[in-house]
Amino acid sequence: MTRYVSLLRGINVGGVNIKMADLRRVFTELGFDDVKTVLASGNVLFTTDATDTSKLKSDIESALRAAFGYEAWVFVLDTETLARIVDAYPFDPEREGWHPYVMFTAESAVLADLLTVRDALEPEIERIQGGDGVLYWEVERGRTLDSTFGKNTGKPKLKAVTTTRNLRTLVKLLK
Repeated sequence: MTRYVSLLRGINVGGVNIKMADLRRVFTELGFDDVKTVLASGNVLFTTDATDTSKLKSDIESALRAAFGYEAWVFVLDTETLARIVDAYPFDPEREGWHPYVMFTAESAVLADLLTVRDALEPEIERIQGGDGVLYWEVERGRTLDSTFGKNTGKPKLKAVTTTRNLRTLVKLLK
């Protein structure tokens, strides 16, 4: 049995409101064990003997569409992979007055495109660095939405292929 985390994109913001009890029910009905949600932002832990993450992703997205009537996008990672991503965070995760983020992306071309703005960023406001299927982002508290990179991440074309989590949330998922 493998422990997985599913990161849902865009729930409980922008009109897609899902109760965590209902979300747990959907995952349980899919046959997953030990289903837990962490925070109300679409973080689900579950255990299964399935090993094909692309099939897990597809099954979860279909079940969410059927249950809640929205265009669901999820990322599915085993907890070992998530731990490696967290451990590789290249900036000081405890830097006072700053937010540590990890942006997950399903496509390497998207990651490469997002990284092209690195040299245009103001390091006193934010920094980014690529990782294995992720982009690490450190931004001054209060500047997340108006920073150069923050504005760049709001593009509609990124909606289905990225999701962002605070590093602290990812640490909670691993505990």
